[in-house]
Amino acid sequence: MSKVRWRSAMLLALASPMALADPGAQDRSAGMVEDSTWSLVNRTVYDSREYRHGARNSGARNAYKPRAERNGYAEEWAYGLMGTLQSGFTQGLIGVGVDAHAYLGVKLDSGGGRAGKARLLGLDNDGYPKDNFGRGGAAIKLRMSDTVLSWGEQRVKTPVFSSSDSRLLPETATGVFLTSNEFTALKMVGGHFTGSTDRNASSHDQGFVVNYSNGPKGDAFDLAGVVYTPSKNLSASIYSSRYEDTWNQQYLGALYSQAIDDNRSLTYNFNLYRTTDEGKALSGNIDNTTWSLMGTYAQGPHSFSLGYQKVHGDTPFDYVTRGAIFLTNAVQLSDFNAPNEQSWQARYDLGMTPWGMPGLVFSAAYVRGSQIDGSHVDPRGGYAYLGYGKGGKHWERDLEARYVIQSGTAKGTILSLRHNVHRGNTAQAELDTDQVRLAVEYPLSGRF
Repeated sequence: MSKVRWRSAMLLALASPMALADPGAQDRSAGMVEDSTWSLVNRTVYDSREYRHGARNSGARNAYKPRAERNGYAEEWAYGLMGTLQSGFTQGLIGVGVDAHAYLGVKLDSGGGRAGKARLLGLDNDGYPKDNFGRGGAAIKLRMSDTVLSWGEQRVKTPVFSSSDSRLLPETATGVFLTSNEFTALKMVGGHFTGSTDRNASSHDQGFVVNYSNGPKGDAFDLAGVVYTPSKNLSASIYSSRYEDTWNQQYLGALYSQAIDDNRSLTYNFNLYRTTDEGKALSGNIDNTTWSLMGTYAQGPHSFSLGYQKVHGDTPFDYVTRGAIFLTNAVQLSDFNAPNEQSWQARYDLGMTPWGMPGLVFSAAYVRGSQIDGSHVDPRGGYAYLGYGKGGKHWERDLEARYVIQSGTAKGTILSLRHNVHRGNTAQAELDTDQVRLAVEYPLSGRF
């Protein structure tokens, strides 16, 4: 099937329920202005990283220097302002609306030798962090019944293509995205995208953000998926995606929660990705199956989690956009996604409400990965440069204190303090790093 026919068939199949569905959300529309909402998020992030045991900061200006001359320290401190407008829809059979956003990032402290992998700040052509940077965009949207079609620059959240918001500013994507909620408990989505914009970027013409491959980039990304939620305890999803001339990727996921009594519960989270090269195979030969399973036991304010993750394949598990990795062992400094890697995670969360401190949560996680073997990676592909060996192993420890203000004029303000440590041998690709990150976020929102 040709590329055009594949995309057309996908979108028509997802849109077909519109002709049969009863009037839904569009029938209840009050108008484009009347249903409009706005939000304004103020965010300040400080990120420092000490590189240990010979590791060096490879970001920004350091990338221009010989490896032996690079420093072992990275530090960025920045302020971000994110404004979003979401209109309602005009009344009638087909409603019309628009979503728009404008983002601004301001450097508070950093330098060419300190800007690094945190990617908080935009960089100039010489690798120095900019004093400020920003970008904006909009998407036109159409709604018929309970189906919405958006075209333009937007934020998307799916397991195979997802806009990350884990740094200073959010990631965005350019393309067409369709969401249909015509049937009870069933959500269908589909999309065709021509690019994604990284979190610290100010331009929209850099193609796609790919996390691990340094091979040539494909020109399009297509996806289709179904999410089935028969009850509040169970959600299952299946997706198929195509990164043009690079890979086909399928995803299967499920989340199940079962209450034992009023104070205890069990939750299981399963994720599986299957990735194979396609077309021109711009990143080389890919034949990868990666999955994870995590179980969580909660009792009152305590949560205990155990997780396992496994990569089957001679390339790392890779993904387009920064957020499209719904694997439980993808944590702060490492995704634990190296070729043939297996990893375990133990995690503990404690909510402080019983001790008179509602909104305060402490978290601790430890992940250990082993059996890394990248000795059979395609030598002409996009992953050979990572230098994986045989017998790779590493571990990571993540600690976090998170507080959400519960009342007063600052209600909803989020304060987060993290301390993360990563260590590994030379047969794996991650750096030995000590990280401290402090973030403060103050959100405002309202209706017109």
